[in-house]
Amino acid sequence: MGHEVVGTAWQVLHWGPILALSVIFTISAVAVKCCAMWWPPFDTIGGALNLLLFLTLVTLTLYNYFMAMFRGPGFVPIGWKPKNPQHTKFLQFCDFCKGYKSPRSHHCRKCDRCVMKMDHHCPWINTCCGHFNHANFCYFLYFAPIGCIHALFIMLPSIYRAVHFQFYFYNRRDEPLVYLGVTGFVMAMFSIGLAIGVIIAVGMLFYIQIRSVLKNETGIESWIIDKALDRDRTENEGDFIYPYHLGWRENLRQVFTWSGKPRSDGLTWDVAEGCHQFTLTEEQLMQKAEKRERTVLYHITEAYSGRLFPCSKGLKVACWVPCTDEPRIVLKPGDRVLVTRWKKRWLYGTKRLTAEEKQVKQRVRGWFPRRCAKELMDDNENMQGDFDEKKDA
Repeated sequence: MGHEVVGTAWQVLHWGPILALSVIFTISAVAVKCCAMWWPPFDTIGGALNLLLFLTLVTLTLYNYFMAMFRGPGFVPIGWKPKNPQHTKFLQFCDFCKGYKSPRSHHCRKCDRCVMKMDHHCPWINTCCGHFNHANFCYFLYFAPIGCIHALFIMLPSIYRAVHFQFYFYNRRDEPLVYLGVTGFVMAMFSIGLAIGVIIAVGMLFYIQIRSVLKNETGIESWIIDKALDRDRTENEGDFIYPYHLGWRENLRQVFTWSGKPRSDGLTWDVAEGCHQFTLTEEQLMQKAEKRERTVLYHITEAYSGRLFPCSKGLKVACWVPCTDEPRIVLKPGDRVLVTRWKKRWLYGTKRLTAEEKQVKQRVRGWFPRRCAKELMDDNENMQGDFDEKKDA
């Protein structure tokens, strides 16, 4: 129990939650202060209802934020394997978790666990958005912009009255006066900017997430679907059918329930007619096989420190870095890397580990400058052997 409490404390003490909560409390505090002067809650019923509505939106925002954070996405048990041993051939093996990845799960390198129905790792809640916290995450994305819109309706009239304080003081003495002062005025303007930013940014995220829910697919699964539709398929395979699209109404019911818990247990799923539990995992294995076929082996000729902007590798390399949060890998001359993705000036691949490195590391992969490596054309047999070892990773 003590370990869980420490984990929770560290989950909050991270730049993402600290920044998110600072924005929420700043907007809320300024809006409440303005509301107390512009529409005093103790003078009229309307003022009391206005403040009550705003505080309700703040409470719902914070409740769903903390529920999304502390409930978590749900993690596949360490060492998990299906009850039927025959089903392991349809699943990928995770070297980090020492078990099989259940359908729809993916390994998150930041959580260091296989996440059930992983959508993405969200720095603002310092955990993944996945199966068990998806509903709370969507509610948070909904209530936060709504609360900020309400805050704007409070702060904008308040600032107007504060700017025209003299007019209201001499000509409208029967109406509430709003006095902010220099510090209060600056904080109110700052809060308005924050509120507008939240409405735009978080509102867009809500739109993206609700589209995913309506289609019952995660961001990662959307990528898999795109590759499945582009992949050359054999006659025996037939057309690809996404197995989890059950119609938009049923898709909503899979995530949003009265109990607050999603329908699935995170290991087995309701599937569309003509599909089975491993329809998508079979497609992933096919895509992995094609990925191995197009892999190219590179020999490192120039050291790379792993810096995000390696100015020593040239201005163009430093300026045109990959727009992703995927890691960079430290390399030295003589290393070899199995490259699976490439850009004009950058390559992405898995480093071949020495016997000593394998004792302390499971896998090292990431981006590095193209100029640091040279393609090898005569090591295909060994390269295939490496992938046979890693094919379940």
